Amino acid sequence: MIPKLKELNSDIQAQKRQKVIIKNKVAFLDKNISNVYAPLGVITILVVWQIVSMSGLVNEFTLPSPSTILLTAWELIKDGSLWTEISASLYRLGWGYFFGCIAGIAIGIILGFSKLSEKVGMPIVNTLYPIPKIAILPLIMLWLGIGEVSKITVIAIGVFFPVVYNTYTGVTQTQRLLINVAVTFGASRMDLVKKVILPSSFPMMLSGMRIAAGTALLILVSAEMVAAEHGIGAFILQNADLLIISKVMVGVFILCILGLLFNQGLAWLEKKLIPWR
Repeated sequence: MIPKLKELNSDIQAQKRQKVIIKNKVAFLDKNISNVYAPLGVITILVVWQIVSMSGLVNEFTLPSPSTILLTAWELIKDGSLWTEISASLYRLGWGYFFGCIAGIAIGIILGFSKLSEKVGMPIVNTLYPIPKIAILPLIMLWLGIGEVSKITVIAIGVFFPVVYNTYTGVTQTQRLLINVAVTFGASRMDLVKKVILPSSFPMMLSGMRIAAGTALLILVSAEMVAAEHGIGAFILQNADLLIISKVMVGVFILCILGLLFNQGLAWLEKKLIPWR
């Protein structure tokens, strides 16, 4: 009887191993198929777009072909003007995003950790959140001037709210059992924040930072269109006024690439910092 049970158990374990192998193979195939289909879809759209443009079905003036846009981008790269616009945007985006994330994480932790802060602070955050951030740019320019500080500030404000909400949610969802165990072992309030609450709420923080990346890009372009001489937003608006559509399209594609790189960078960071997710 016992040898039969051992044999049966061995068969069950072998079946489980086989299921794991099949599951890993399916996941591997899915990943590779996605990696192939994503660029293939983009290439297909560009080829169709080029063929339609060459056939004369669309006006080249209003919708330049991909080859025209590529040639325009190459000329802008050669004379250095494109990098001037990109570097101006990256400067504002980088600092605005950095300050917005730092402030959002700090305030989110305070609101989630302290009941008194939550009662006082959350109504203020909830009241200010729906205000379109670009609408307050004139006020910020009045207070801080028309230089870089006002544009960085409005981007930081736009980044602040998604980060603060997600951090607050992460902190409040920290398991009570973990906090009780840490308190039982004599953890101070600072130790509690550093060793329990921060690691526990980290996934939600990163989610907020990814959402905020798109918001930051949106506000950056709006702010540059309103009050900047350089930057991708200003570049698009100036060329739209001059009806140079190929340059406008170059600006739009640059924004797409920046957004994609920003998102992929944060996804990579999330994978490295919280691989179990």
